[in-house]
Amino acid sequence: MIKMDKLVWKQEFTKGTKDLREWNIRLGNDLLDQDGNPVMPGWGNGELQYYTGETANLYIDDQGLNLRAQRELVEQDGRQFQYTSARIDTKDHMAFCYGRLIVRAKLPAGQGLWPAIWLLPQDQAYGPWPASGEIDIMEARGRLPKVVLGTLHYGKDWEHKVVDEHAYEFSEGTIETFHDYALEWDEKSIRWLVDGHCYAERPLEPGMPFDKPFYLVLNLAVGGWLDPVPVDDTALPAVMTVSGIWLYQ
Repeated sequence: MIKMDKLVWKQEFTKGTKDLREWNIRLGNDLLDQDGNPVMPGWGNGELQYYTGETANLYIDDQGLNLRAQRELVEQDGRQFQYTSARIDTKDHMAFCYGRLIVRAKLPAGQGLWPAIWLLPQDQAYGPWPASGEIDIMEARGRLPKVVLGTLHYGKDWEHKVVDEHAYEFSEGTIETFHDYALEWDEKSIRWLVDGHCYAERPLEPGMPFDKPFYLVLNLAVGGWLDPVPVDDTALPAVMTVSGIWLYQ
């Protein structure tokens, strides 16, 4: 494995990073194309929430950066949404190819919640999703708080998409306390880690699209295809908190 010990980017929300200047705050419910045009509702995932940049959904406090989902009626363009939440990303601010990325976070439990830490291609060099790839560092189903997932998505088109999914189950504790979710990525493989423990590795093969820069996405979805179950409204409001992010190369 290539040594990755030079810190090249950090966001320490409990120690000094008090703004989101290096982030884009995404709004609405529609998945957009490269030109900002809506192509599919539900962010392409059947999500129910409407993302906002309001302080009720996105804020920094002594715990860190908080993405908060709540029950709130929003009417937009003739559509109604029962929930609001937050989604941010570093596109055009920070993207990287190969490195060790660590995100320290605690996540909410509750049926229908879908917190995620993931990467998307800065430039769609191989074409639209899934051709240019997606790297999911951590996803969780809120009704299964002892399990997290690490996944790759790729393939030439929707009909031929490939999903390499790996699961990690906590022997003690749950997603509701802080853990270090990490990705180690080099020319040969991608590895997923929780609290320093590598639980999965996927060798990279010729033709896989994971040799270009990717940017970081944080979001807390309500509903969606990852776990298509009724939302438990008693679990709301729910908060995903990120205390820090570190990228080493």
